[in-house]
Amino acid sequence: MDVVLAGLLDAFNPTTIAFIVIGVAIGNLFGAIPGLNSLIAIAIAVPITYYLSPLAAIAMLMGMDKGGKFGGSVSAILINTPGSPEAAATVFDGYPLARQGKALKALKMALYASVFGETLSGIILVAVAAPLAAVAIMLGPPELTAVIVLAFALISSLVGESPFKGLIMIGLGVFVGTIGNDPVTAEPRLTFGWSALTDGIPFVAMAVGLLALSEIIIQLETRGETASALAGLRGSTRREDRRVSWREFWACRRTLLRSSLIGAACGAAPGIGASVTPFIAYGAAKRASDQPETFGTGRLEGVAAAESADSAVAGANLVPLITLGIPGSATAALMVGAFIIHGVVPGPLMFQQHAQLIYGLFGAVFIGTAINFVIGQFGMRLFAAAVSVPRSVLFPIVALLILAGTYLAARSLFAVGVVIAFGIFGYVIRKLDFPYVNFVIGFILGKELETNLRATLILSDNNPLILIERPIASALLVVAGLIFWRFGFARRRRPAAT
Repeated sequence: MDVVLAGLLDAFNPTTIAFIVIGVAIGNLFGAIPGLNSLIAIAIAVPITYYLSPLAAIAMLMGMDKGGKFGGSVSAILINTPGSPEAAATVFDGYPLARQGKALKALKMALYASVFGETLSGIILVAVAAPLAAVAIMLGPPELTAVIVLAFALISSLVGESPFKGLIMIGLGVFVGTIGNDPVTAEPRLTFGWSALTDGIPFVAMAVGLLALSEIIIQLETRGETASALAGLRGSTRREDRRVSWREFWACRRTLLRSSLIGAACGAAPGIGASVTPFIAYGAAKRASDQPETFGTGRLEGVAAAESADSAVAGANLVPLITLGIPGSATAALMVGAFIIHGVVPGPLMFQQHAQLIYGLFGAVFIGTAINFVIGQFGMRLFAAAVSVPRSVLFPIVALLILAGTYLAARSLFAVGVVIAFGIFGYVIRKLDFPYVNFVIGFILGKELETNLRATLILSDNNPLILIERPIASALLVVAGLIFWRFGFARRRRPAAT
């Protein structure tokens, strides 16, 4: 109990709260600008978190993620252009509401739904994280090996259009992760005599280049007109068109609860991702409605479904990360880098080794939700103004921030070179429709797979059949095979929807 109280006191420290405020505000701004998103904001900030305390660093990144969820809905509602892929479902009913002069009503419903989804997923995180970690800590190397294989099956099957491309990127990530000294024998592997590679490819630099810089390169080649979103905020002068009444919010309660649970479930399952979750929740809300034909014409319920599901992913994403050490999304993968910078290894042992930090993060989850509500409520006009910033000015500045932040954190031109190299690599694989997130997760989990697989072989006197002789491990491997078949091959065979 003392550890819990100490962690909560750390969360309510003024310094921690200040960095959460900064994170939420930046996340909202980046989320509101089409082409940018909270992932890019987090990528810029991860190297800089070296100078912060572990709790302040992770809390700020979580704040960016939370802020980006609502920020993405601003441009989706005002100019029919989602600020992030996750906000695409918000366009269906948000933009029609703006066309009817009800932009403020739609934005406020998006904010309230986001806060609802974040709160529910935060409660689920606190409720299930410790029990799952307690179960995970009892698993041996064979079971942990099977868990990682199951995660690979989920991610390769559900991320991207082709399961084979997903597997290729995971395999390539695992391969690149082996560069550097062997963790057991200390023999150099694939370093080609280059001393800079003895410690392996720096994860933060690789992830920032692949996830953020490649996105900037793609955005720079895309020509787009600057839209004025402030005009959309003016809309109707009637009070009922500029606010969400309690009756209107209460009428969406079932949709909010259903969509938040869908978002939490998808966020906790590695590979499903936040991009598809709002569409799943929107479809469920439409099917459950008495008037499904009105969806897409300006229903508050449609905005509530998309935004609550999207925001519920944020807290649930931390469940596999802190209980199993498995990042289920690109955002969670970047947070792994922040943990590593501070000498914290995500996984079930966190509850033993860093319990105070864990409970501090739990407190920060709810503080960030409250701050997101306040900043969202009073910063809508500012975020709408950010939508109008020209791309030709904004994106070069963001690219410079990425390179400068990497250099300041690593004090190494080699790290800057890694960012540029993986930025180009990320650009190429995106153009070829390879799921780049799979590479990052393969890079992270590949080291865990190697460690646990080697430990399994040592325990079994080099008998790989132990993986099918242990009941839990064999069951997990069977599930992995079924998932890959059901969501991989079966999806590939289905004809495209018209």
